[in-house]
Amino acid sequence: MSCLAFMKARQIFRYKDRQGDVIVEMVIWALPSASAERPHGIKYRLFCGRSGECLVRYDNEAGKGDHRHYGDHEAFYHVQSV
Repeated sequence: MSCLAFMKARQIFRYKDRQGDVIVEMVIWALPSASAERPHGIKYRLFCGRSGECLVRYDNEAGKGDHRHYGDHEAFYHVQSV
């Protein structure tokens, strides 16, 4: 097994802010290597919501790849790089 398999993702960006009841949070990790699921070599979560409600979120959780949530809708979203 490759040494890369044991390396962890490295956080390269984190931001969180609240303006009134709106929360914005962005977190980006650099992965040890690209994969078929994450060819750009990053893992991310970009969220905007209020009062327990997701207004919009972009992420690439395992098994789903790059996608966005907009209200109750979810759709593929192509990401090339940070």
